[in-house]
Amino acid sequence: MKKALICGISGQDGAYLAQLLLNKGYTVCGTSRDAQISSFNNLVRLGIRNEVKLESMALTDFRSVLQVLTKIQPDEIYNLAGQSSVGLSFEQPVETLESIATGTLNLLEAIRFLKARIKFYNASSSECFGDTGGIAADETTPFRPRSPYAVAKAAAFWEVANYREAYGLFACSGILFNHESPLRPERFVTQKIVTAACRIAQGSAEKLYLGNMCIQRDWGWAPEYVEAMYLMLQQEQPNDYVIATGESASLKDFVAAVFASVSLDWHDHVVSDASLLRPTDLEIGKGNPAKAKNQLGWEAKYKMKDVVQMMVKARLSD
Repeated sequence: MKKALICGISGQDGAYLAQLLLNKGYTVCGTSRDAQISSFNNLVRLGIRNEVKLESMALTDFRSVLQVLTKIQPDEIYNLAGQSSVGLSFEQPVETLESIATGTLNLLEAIRFLKARIKFYNASSSECFGDTGGIAADETTPFRPRSPYAVAKAAAFWEVANYREAYGLFACSGILFNHESPLRPERFVTQKIVTAACRIAQGSAEKLYLGNMCIQRDWGWAPEYVEAMYLMLQQEQPNDYVIATGESASLKDFVAAVFASVSLDWHDHVVSDASLLRPTDLEIGKGNPAKAKNQLGWEAKYKMKDVVQMMVKARLSD
């Protein structure tokens, strides 16, 4: 029986990954900065809270990381932890860099220090690419990060590559494009839109305030994307992969699809708010997942409109 350690298990991806691994017969352990007071609502929502062993671990504290790895002795580590909001990273750049870049480095160094045969997955991000001029980004596309979050994710990506090459660690990064689900918190714009539209459809007179709706993103379904993470660690050799649908849609298209799914015209309920614009943003995000399809056998089944339907259905059934 394999044992997996999921750092950041309380988030969207961590919860879905825990569910996937439990279904595959893994012993699953998860970490949080303070496991005794964390609610782990996503694990509760998926009905797996009592099936997961939980530990407190501060990723920015090397001693804490070393202690947990020594205690758990995992076969696989999935690093999904760290500050996860691009928008918040402009307000908390130091916390973002430390939680992502330093946290990843501590995990890699602990694996090296323990001389453990642990396979390591690192959650990288399409934000690392910056603007690619509408060209679909693949594993050879240069990084040009445009936010503190993207800078931190880029640093963590190269840390993983360095430890793989210098020390022979089985370490890889999944460069994931946007992926959504009902487990997204409302500070993410997709869930903000879905939640507001459902409230309005149920009689609320509120308006939905959004920033730049011309941006385009490659939106996928989170439960599918965690399957790609698992597959990366089942390969004979470690490698990095872009995970995406290969299709982009504008935020305006996403908004229109959400409101249409509850029989409303978004023009009547959405207001543009300049205060929500970021200092820098990506115009178009689009991925080329050909390598993942060819080497992992992974391909996205659900596209943006499917994701909208599933998120709205989940929200209305709450």
